[in-house]
Amino acid sequence: MLALLQRIKDSNITLKEQLDFVNDWPYFSLGQSAVYPNTNQGIHLTQDSSPLDPSAEHDQLTTTGPYAGTLSAFAAGTRLRSRYRNLLPSSSLPRPVHFWASDSNRVIETARYFATGFFGLDWDSRQAAKLHIIPETPDLGADTLTPGDTCLKYREDLLTGHDYGLIQLSNFRSAYLPPVSARFEKQTPGIKFTDGELYSMQEMCGFETLVRGSSPWCNAFTHDDWLNFEYARDIIHYYRAGPGNKYGAVMGWLWLNATANLLAEGPDAGRLFFSFVHDGDIVPMLAALDLFPSTTDLPVTHRLKNRAWKMSQVVPMNGRVIFERLTCEASAKDSASEGPRDYVRINVNDGIVALPTCSSGPGSSCPLEDFLSMVQRRGREIGDFREICGVGEDSPGRITFLHQ
Repeated sequence: MLALLQRIKDSNITLKEQLDFVNDWPYFSLGQSAVYPNTNQGIHLTQDSSPLDPSAEHDQLTTTGPYAGTLSAFAAGTRLRSRYRNLLPSSSLPRPVHFWASDSNRVIETARYFATGFFGLDWDSRQAAKLHIIPETPDLGADTLTPGDTCLKYREDLLTGHDYGLIQLSNFRSAYLPPVSARFEKQTPGIKFTDGELYSMQEMCGFETLVRGSSPWCNAFTHDDWLNFEYARDIIHYYRAGPGNKYGAVMGWLWLNATANLLAEGPDAGRLFFSFVHDGDIVPMLAALDLFPSTTDLPVTHRLKNRAWKMSQVVPMNGRVIFERLTCEASAKDSASEGPRDYVRINVNDGIVALPTCSSGPGSSCPLEDFLSMVQRRGREIGDFREICGVGEDSPGRITFLHQ
């Protein structure tokens, strides 16, 4: 985006109509103005008079505006405390709740702000909880929160590995963005935008809204443009680490299997487990769970309107997936059991999502034994992580750190 703004400035062209705001729009860096395209206003200088580099604060947790990442994480903690406070350790027998975050500053800060909301301001000093940082390094094998960093073949396969999502995204961008480029060129003759530049403009709507609360970029595109952008995000996740990537499910099964084992043990294993990762690490788990099945791969020549795979509803900023173990009286649909029975229910961003093949329990839950059988069946279908990812047999084959 910074390169695009510099190109606009160097062109000495005044943008018109839907993009006229860009002529005096200040780029931001976590709430700070940076560079206007056609003026010298808004340039921030360091003490030695050299301009600040706005990109230095990219990929950080946002701290300003009504949708700030810090605020969202804290609010999520307080909401979940209201829902699950009965699962907290007894005050008469206090012990820290262990939780985990992958080794990224943004992820770690999210975990800390969440913990402040869930456990209280002084959670660290009074040892109400203990945060464990899991490295994002390639040497951990399967014992990781970020298998995209440890799956060797996934990283080395330039056609169908990690970059497959970007390849398919590029294909879809070339299908939906040329008319947008033509519209802007008609409004301001003399400047033509590439697919990548137009896509970055659309991304700026969300990023600026997070930091400032609103963004003029949102009004520069039509409703149909935004439906296509939403689908473009579905495309990149689907093919980068989701069901459309041959490595996606095997990477996601690691955390799914570890969680299934904890659910099988029940309260004896611990009542609360929190893991904080990137959105790209949630997607493989969804593929392993097959929570949003598709009868066909997502097309990249046009937008598929009726689809279950809609990631704007699953991995937005501060998105979360919760596995709940419930003990309930058997439901009418679950007539095979008498008396209390254990179930597993999936909560995605405060909405219950039924497993496609198992929802006979109360509240669209799945009987625990059926859930465990399904996870093991998926493991057999998906295959072995070390074999598929091309890591050594001497490397860890499962997650070992998730325990209280």
